[in-house]
Amino acid sequence: MNNQALQQLTEQIAIKDFGVPFKHRIYFNRRLRTTGGRYMLRSHDIEINPKQYEHFGEEALIQIIKHELCHYFLHLSGRGHQHKDRDFKLLAKKVGAPRFCQPTESYASRANYEYQCCSCKTSFIRIRKVDVTKMRCGRCGGRLQLKRHL
Repeated sequence: MNNQALQQLTEQIAIKDFGVPFKHRIYFNRRLRTTGGRYMLRSHDIEINPKQYEHFGEEALIQIIKHELCHYFLHLSGRGHQHKDRDFKLLAKKVGAPRFCQPTESYASRANYEYQCCSCKTSFIRIRKVDVTKMRCGRCGGRLQLKRHL
């Protein structure tokens, strides 16, 4: 699917489920990592993570589009558009938009470092490098050492 097909799909969903036309842009953004999509408050554009479409297919993409359209239409109408707002929760439930999307990669798959406590031998995996002179074990307070670079 390309950006033009994504735009057409979004315009169809907006009319069918919300009864209001979508008048801005929607496009894929490969730099998104931890989110399925993002509504831009200033430009009113929507960015979609293409990995969601590649991993889970068109049905997951439609769910993400519905979720982002909830943000879009509520923001433009001046109502509560954040996840915590009652207006958002009600609209999302009405159109069948999910609260969250499925993760495409786990924390463990992104981890680069494994540390081990010198005292209790508990292992910790981390994405970023930790300063072992400052950080301590969360269980016993012992010193940490780099076990391996994954």
